[in-house]
Parts: sequence; structure tokens; C-alpha cells
Amino acid sequence: MAAGKILVVDDDQNICELLRLYLEKEGYDVVLAGSGKKALEEFEKENPDLILLDIMLPELDGWQVCREIRKKSQCPIIMLTAKGEVFDKVLGLELGADDYVVKPFEAKEVVARIKAVLRRLGKNGGESVKEVKFDKLSINLTNYELKVNGVQIDTPPKEMELIYHLASNPNRVFTRDQLLDEVWGFDYYGDSRTVDVHVKRLREKLEGVSDQWELKTVWGVGYKFEVKE
Repeated sequence: MAAGKILVVDDDQNICELLRLYLEKEGYDVVLAGSGKKALEEFEKENPDLILLDIMLPELDGWQVCREIRKKSQCPIIMLTAKGEVFDKVLGLELGADDYVVKPFEAKEVVARIKAVLRRLGKNGGESVKEVKFDKLSINLTNYELKVNGVQIDTPPKEMELIYHLASNPNRVFTRDQLLDEVWGFDYYGDSRTVDVHVKRLREKLEGVSDQWELKTVWGVGYKFEVKE
């Protein structure tokens, strides 16, 4: 039984073959793509469990590929890049990347990150339905459905994961760094702007829905999902 199917997207043939070698040794099926366009074709055809996605690609770059995939799928994406600037990490987070590896990397490190992401998202085995409900609000992380007054609201994957995490721990205050670490799996301290962006978007969807709960800013600390007694 294969451990899962990984789509490796990189225009450097050596990197592709190195990763294929390591991943197949770990029991994964591996599909390779050398361009952004090919990545989208293989994604449709192969339905992978996770994508390793280089940023600097011919035809379509990694950001564009990530955007296209996120329009239709929550398939985990680990970005590969030679750049280490904060801007890239923030953009990757906001586009819905699940993790981030900077080149040059050790293949063993990439394998460990893949396992961590799949474990965190419960892809390595069955799991019970993840759902929390409050007055006029239902957050179902198994189906990635957010419903307000019974109506499904279009919500990107990372916003879903963030509101589920907060609402599963009502009245508990989380710092931005905790949320980056626990929701995104990143420990990039200082990149907390992305948390603010996601909270702002969630507020626009949830403002004034009920007087029994509220997505609240705790000044100088972070955020909480406040439930009123």
C-alpha cells in the first residue's frame, strides 16, 4: 500500500530525480512536472495527496499554480524556493500554502515536512468528522464548509482552518505566533500580518451574525472566539 501520491513540480531535473528517489524509498508514488502548465495538467489527471511546488517555473510560476489549485482543491502544498525573504513566506501563507522549504534543502528534511503536513491534516488514516456549531454558525472542517444561518459561505481553506481552530477552543486567547504555528504549521515569527489578514476576511463574513459569540481581538495579545454566557 503506497503512503500517498506526491506531485513534485520543479524545472530542475536533478532536484526532481533526487526527491523521487527519497520519496519512493519512503513508499510514496511520485509524479513529476517540469513547468507550471504541466503541474496543473498532472494535478487534474493524478489527484495527488500533496504537492511539492517550486516557485520559479517556466510558463506559470508557483504562485499562479498555487492560486489555480486553491480555487478548486484543499490539496496540501509545500512551496520550494531559493528565496528566503519574509515577503515570500507571507504571500505563500496567504495563498494557502501549507508549508515552506527554502533551497538548498536536505531531501530528508523535505520527507519529514511531507509526513508532518499529511499527519496534521489527517491524511494518514480515517478521522471522525470535525465540526463545531454555535448560534446561526456551523464550521465543518471535514467538508470545509462554513454555514451562516444554514447558508454555505464560500471560504478559503486557511480561513476555515483558522476559524475552526479558534471556535474549537472558545474563549481561549491565541497569540498570532501560536496561530501561525498551530494553523499553518509555520514558526516564522514576525510574519503575523497574514493572521490579521485572515481574521479581517473572516470578520467580514461573520460580523453581526449572532450576539452569542464574536471573533474578538485581544489588544496586545492576539485573538479569541468569544462565547457569551
